[in-house]
Amino acid sequence: MGAVLGNTITFISRLSDEIEPDMVMIHGDRLEALAGATVGALSSRLVCHIEGGELSGTVDDSIRHSISKLSHIHLVANEQAVTRLVQMGEKRKHIHIIGSPDLDVMASSTLPSFRRVKEYYGLPYENYGISMFHPVTTEAHLMPQYAAQYFKALELSGQNIISIYPNNDTGTESILQELLKYQSDKFIAFPSIRFEYFLVLLKHAKFMVGNSSAGIREAPLYGVPSIDVGTRQSNRHMGKSIIHTDYETKNIFDAIQQACSLGKFEADDTFNGGDTRTSTERFAEVINNPETWNVSAQKRFIDLNL
Repeated sequence: MGAVLGNTITFISRLSDEIEPDMVMIHGDRLEALAGATVGALSSRLVCHIEGGELSGTVDDSIRHSISKLSHIHLVANEQAVTRLVQMGEKRKHIHIIGSPDLDVMASSTLPSFRRVKEYYGLPYENYGISMFHPVTTEAHLMPQYAAQYFKALELSGQNIISIYPNNDTGTESILQELLKYQSDKFIAFPSIRFEYFLVLLKHAKFMVGNSSAGIREAPLYGVPSIDVGTRQSNRHMGKSIIHTDYETKNIFDAIQQACSLGKFEADDTFNGGDTRTSTERFAEVINNPETWNVSAQKRFIDLNL
């Protein structure tokens, strides 16, 4: 992963020198985001970070917080994120709550129909659960065991499952190897699904299971019960529609049974920051404010008055 980061920094650095941007816009906590923030900060360009201040309980936290410390302007989801960034020494006036941009897409009237999505991916199910199970880098040596227990629970549940391949973090090989063993008429796997199409599938799902942030953020907004497995999403807000469990097969099985018995919940828009405006509207307000562009590229740590 270190080599990937280094190569990405080199590429973005060359691109930055070529186009000379006034601002580098960063989203999330992936390595390419860290590379972009590094190049921006070292080039004395303004760096704007979207959705910093979140917690997940994995190495992603360290990456996300590093990006925040390299950034000058912060566009966050909610007050909890504001508090964390202030604790990290960021200036409060440079932190703006815009909610989660993903939620704008979720509420869009232009999403494809359920029928269209089923036809596009050749899905035979009306009733199904969605599985997304990613490696936890700090637990990579245990992922073969955890993956075996996880997918066994899905099989025992007897539910139709639409599974999406894990990401490329360390430990993904053992998960993918286990996942491919279970492909059947009741278990269909895809390397990836277009985001808009995924949202439609999620909206119509009986439940979601795994350790993806989609089970913590997107699923509750659609009122879909979700089972959060393991430690990957530790310390994130857990709404009433979320069932947390460990990696034991029986416990995952029991959680799936519980989720199936619950039915749909009322939409939980906690991650929208309590504002009725769209994230796009709030984003535009910040970017169109001249004060945003007058922020100094020389950062200063702000101490808390303890």
